[in-house]
Amino acid sequence: MAGPDFQLFETNGVRLRVAVAGPQAGPAVLLVHGFPESWYSWRHQIEALAGQGYRVAAPDVRGYGGSDRPVEAAAYDMQTLTADMAGLAAQISPDPCVIVGHDWGAPIAWNSALVHPDQFRAVAGLSVPYTPPGEHSSLDLFKFLFTRKGRFFYQVYFQEEGIAEAELEADPAATIRKFYYAICGDAPDGAWPTDKKHGDPLLHRLVEPDMPLPWLSEQDVAYYADEFRRSGFRGPLNRYRNHDRDHAFLTAREDTRIYQPSLFIGGTRDLVLKMFQGDPVALMQAALPGLRAAHLLEGCGHWTQQERPGAVNDILIDWLNGL
Repeated sequence: MAGPDFQLFETNGVRLRVAVAGPQAGPAVLLVHGFPESWYSWRHQIEALAGQGYRVAAPDVRGYGGSDRPVEAAAYDMQTLTADMAGLAAQISPDPCVIVGHDWGAPIAWNSALVHPDQFRAVAGLSVPYTPPGEHSSLDLFKFLFTRKGRFFYQVYFQEEGIAEAELEADPAATIRKFYYAICGDAPDGAWPTDKKHGDPLLHRLVEPDMPLPWLSEQDVAYYADEFRRSGFRGPLNRYRNHDRDHAFLTAREDTRIYQPSLFIGGTRDLVLKMFQGDPVALMQAALPGLRAAHLLEGCGHWTQQERPGAVNDILIDWLNGL
């Protein structure tokens, strides 16, 4: 692929670097990445969707890569990030966009469609199902399930500013290799240890994989590492420091159902899905009246669109063409 065109868009008080491809007048699709990624995690989808006539925009979420990176944790709450996406979508296309997200990008996409329904005509989430807010914030639940028992949970570890930043920034390439491998479909059971103690660092006991992985090259790792050397990890980690703010923002809504056409894609070896009690697809159906389909890709781990680019492209294109 020749590569997308990189443009800077001002939205909601920040500038976002956005990889843009496809015909100017094509139906717009906004691709939102997760942690610790960048626009580059959609590299296999950008060309495929643009080739189908879609106007594709894949931003670096605020805090990442070439986008602005405010220091304050509160600058990364869900209310702010969904406003970022709505403002970007309005500049990408005069018509409502489709928004697709992976990992943290999935909750951003789900909630952008929820909060800004006039701006987004359809929504898809990869890896992370849509779950309306419950009685307690996610952070309270994580502390109840893990911390009070002396067990490590990465989102609790990320709460204290500066600790995880120092660990992950010490060697960004090693961080990417170890973290990506530990929760991918190619890793053996136990690659992500479940018996670590509260206070252990994130990368403790994560192994260096033999490179390249079937879906991740040394060049891919080098690109990600260069991006995190530029941006650091503070902005990305700040996303995890907003569970209580997000809970207050979302529970203030009377209706948390998403009515637009929706789609879910996950992997049978994605550890995220093991965090849900029961069938995650069944749990989504009441909250997603417009759910068109849910696909679980056999053997796929957490990095859905990177591990299974062909399957994800086929599913996305079929869904998009049917909207």
